[in-house]
Amino acid sequence: MAVEASAPGKVILFGEHSVVYRGPAIVLAIDKRARVVAQKRSDSRIFFDALDLGFAGYFEGGRYHSVVGKPRRGRSLEAFNMAAVKTMEHLGVESGVSLSIRSEIPIAVGLGSSAAVSVATVAAVGALLGGGLPRDEVCSLAYEGEKVVHGTPSGVDNNISTYGGILMFERDVGFERFELDHSPPFIIGNTRWKRSTRRMVERVRMLRNRNQRVVDDIIDAIGCIAGEGLAALRRADLERVGDLMNINHGLLASLGVSSPELELMVHASRRSGALGSKLTGAGGGGCMIALAEDASIPRIEKAIQRRGGESISVNISHEGVATREVG
Repeated sequence: MAVEASAPGKVILFGEHSVVYRGPAIVLAIDKRARVVAQKRSDSRIFFDALDLGFAGYFEGGRYHSVVGKPRRGRSLEAFNMAAVKTMEHLGVESGVSLSIRSEIPIAVGLGSSAAVSVATVAAVGALLGGGLPRDEVCSLAYEGEKVVHGTPSGVDNNISTYGGILMFERDVGFERFELDHSPPFIIGNTRWKRSTRRMVERVRMLRNRNQRVVDDIIDAIGCIAGEGLAALRRADLERVGDLMNINHGLLASLGVSSPELELMVHASRRSGALGSKLTGAGGGGCMIALAEDASIPRIEKAIQRRGGESISVNISHEGVATREVG
């Protein structure tokens, strides 16, 4: 028997960087998913097939052994190995497993790729060896994998990937989940420039150290936009959502986290009919997101492509992690 689990990626709609200090972030699950197929092995190895990324190998005795591709690529798999190991420890099971990873989510551009694979890994291993885990356990075990990647992550990515829908997160407050009865179309523009969240957060921190009162006012404004933006999204006031996206982008740019590539795509999408557009995630590269009406989607996609980006049309996904038997 084999089990396939899939989990969605994400975009941050509002609240980047301000959420580090105060105020909420609004995060959307998107209908691009990572898929992991798990099968039992007769040995103790945890084998990963990531051949669509050009590598494969296995962990045994805590060490990575390359089969295809350079050994350093094993670092990309350490989080998923941790997720699988923690799941087996939780179940009280010792087993070798083969895990085949395929994903529609671009990696290292702020769309939650690693969390989606970690969540899908936990769910697939849990279903294969233990008959399935409740979502809260999937989420907490996937967080162990996320810690390998991010050190002390907020938990946003593994939560949104586990549960889907819309998530509001605020430090010292926690998570609140929402669903919509409508799904406005969004277009992601991927610059294809990998970025470091840690570096961007540190850049804002240094700017704040030099200009605390001014930067705190910007942070408070971004937090206010996040709350207003969620309310507008829930009542389907897309024109207001678009206005707030545009304002939010300007504030993020003032913090120094935009880039020439992002600016080109943000402004080209607006000229092509987007109701609003902004960078999403840490900035410095990665992706932007545009809110569109159906008629303007082709124009916006072409505008993003003409500026050197990859365009990805997405909707909000209310389906979180899901499993099924295969083969």
